[in-house]
Order: sequence, then structure tokens, then C-alpha cells
Amino acid sequence: QVQLVESGGGLVQPGGSLRLSCAASGSIFSSYRMGWYRQAPGKQRDMVAIITSGGNINYADSVKGRFTISRDNAENTVYLQMNTLKPEDTAVYYCRIDVPGREYWGQGTQVAVSS
Repeated sequence: QVQLVESGGGLVQPGGSLRLSCAASGSIFSSYRMGWYRQAPGKQRDMVAIITSGGNINYADSVKGRFTISRDNAENTVYLQMNTLKPEDTAVYYCRIDVPGREYWGQGTQVAVSS
């Protein structure tokens, strides 16, 4: 069983920064693709950034140049550095790992961007 635990969310002013962390249990972490997704109230859950086991990265157009995803396989952790935050970045952010046959999600962490 894989467990993902996110942390680092909170309330920040527009233009501010936050760093999200997602710690994964188990020894499979380094072998599979990880990603950050977000869901705003009343909207679908969308991909924010993904990173493969080989380090290939994709970002949603809306966060390119502002967000950076990274992973530390030794610590079984994936990070999302979020800079120049905007009110439209407000959402619950979820961590996900893709393993053969299924995906696992964390419980989510709330990010609110407001003055």
C-alpha cells in the first residue's frame, strides 16, 4: 500500500511563494511518475506539474515559469515550488503517483492566494 502525505499549503498574498511537499511511503517511489494536481471549488481536478522517474517534466501552461517540480528519491519526496502566486492559483493541491495498474492520491493541501 502506498501512502502520500502533502504539506506546505496555506494562505499567501498575491506575488508570494509557497513550497509544497509530498512524502511517499514504500520503496517504489523512485520508479514511477509523480505529479501535482489541483482542484478549485466547482471545477475539475487539473494537472499542474508531473515528473517522471527519469526526471522529465511537464507543466500546465498556466504555471510555466512560476512553478517548479522536483523530486528527492532518497527522501521519497516530491516538491512543488510555487512563486509569483496569483488568486487563480487558489485550490486544493493533490500529490499523485502512477504505478502499473493504478494511481494513488494524497489527501490534499489547501492553497489560498488572497490579499
